[in-house]
This record gives sequence, C-alpha cells and structure tokens, in this order.
Amino acid sequence: MKQRTFNTLFMISSLDGKISTGSVDSRDVDTDYKKIKGLSEGLYQYYDLEKRTDIVSFNTGRVMKKIGVNSNNSPINVPSCNFVIVDNTHLTKKGITNLTNGTKKLFLVTTNKKHPAFSVEGNLEVIYFSKKVNFSSLFKILKSKYKFNRVTIQSGGTMNSTLIREGLIDRVSVVIAPALVGGRDTSTLIDGKSIASEKDLSLIKSLKLVKCEKLKNSYLHLVYSVN
Repeated sequence: MKQRTFNTLFMISSLDGKISTGSVDSRDVDTDYKKIKGLSEGLYQYYDLEKRTDIVSFNTGRVMKKIGVNSNNSPINVPSCNFVIVDNTHLTKKGITNLTNGTKKLFLVTTNKKHPAFSVEGNLEVIYFSKKVNFSSLFKILKSKYKFNRVTIQSGGTMNSTLIREGLIDRVSVVIAPALVGGRDTSTLIDGKSIASEKDLSLIKSLKLVKCEKLKNSYLHLVYSVN
C-alpha cells in the first residue's frame, strides 16, 4: 500500500486535450466556454462534479492569478476546502489574503524567502523549500503532519506533467467538453518537456479506464486509474 496521499487530477478539457482557450492568461475556459453556444449549456456539470471532489485542492499561484484572486473580486469562496498553492512570484499580499479569507486554510508552498505570504497573519501556513520544491516530500508532509489523505489536483499543464511523471497522481478524472480548441501554444492537460529519447518512454503513464459517463449536451466524464 502506498504510504502517501491519494491524488486525483480533476480537470475540464476539450476533445483535443486543451485546458485553456488560448495561449495568453486572459483566455480561460471558465469564462470563455460560457460565451460559446453548444458549450455553455452543459458546462454546469463540470462544476457539479467539482463540488464532490476532495476537501484539499492543489493548484499553482499562476492559475490563481489568472482567475483573479489578486483582485478585489476574488472568485474563491470555499470555506470547507483547504487550498495547497505552489507559488514564488504570482500571488500578491492581496491575493494571499483573499485566499485565506475564502478557504478553510491556505497552505502556501514556496522557495521564495521574500514571498508576501510571510507577511500575512491568520488562516495560513507556509511550507518552505530552500532550493526546489520536492513534491514527493511535500505530499508526505501533507499526509503525516496535516493528515491529508486525499488531494484533488487542478493545476496547469506544466505542473500536471511534473506530478504525473514523478508518479504522484493516482487517478485522472476528466470532463471532456465537446470542442476542438487547437493552437500549438495552448496549454494541454499534460505539458512540460517533450519526450525525445527511447529511455524516457517510461515517463509515459498508462491508464486503466474506471468510468465512462455520458453527460448532457455531449459532455463526457472519464475516470482512469494510473498504472
């Protein structure tokens, strides 16, 4: 039995694997799909499923900045959910405060000694790594110290790639939207460095289908265990 947290990657993706609608941060699925006929009608099903995920959500500061947590109108209001956010430079003091006010507790993971989180008091704990975040150690800390046995990961494609290739994702739960977004530079479910050599083929994780559910308005919900 694995002695670590059980981590689920939960995302919404287009049929061609895109988790954004464009290559710049102003393009965002949550905003843009609501404007597109054929996508807006069924988008609510993703949010309904999201409400059933674990009480610990893992994400990055870049994603949080993109959705607007640094503004006066932060969209984060989940008082029953703990947030684990990896960030060095994207979050402001205002963003940190918004996250602490909108969550059960914020766990800020950073290698930046001058991160604004160190100046915020209250509903916050900073997990500091001196050089590089060791994600295997991080999840061990979350399990042993904070008793987090399950974590839902909803980060960007680069972070998703790091976690899946380090063997830190146990399950993938994806809502497939009936759309083809395209764009070489548009983020996908798994980004990161491309595989070039045969010896790196071991980084490709095979999956076992656990569930395939047809949702309304041509959406699908696919669940896989990671081998």
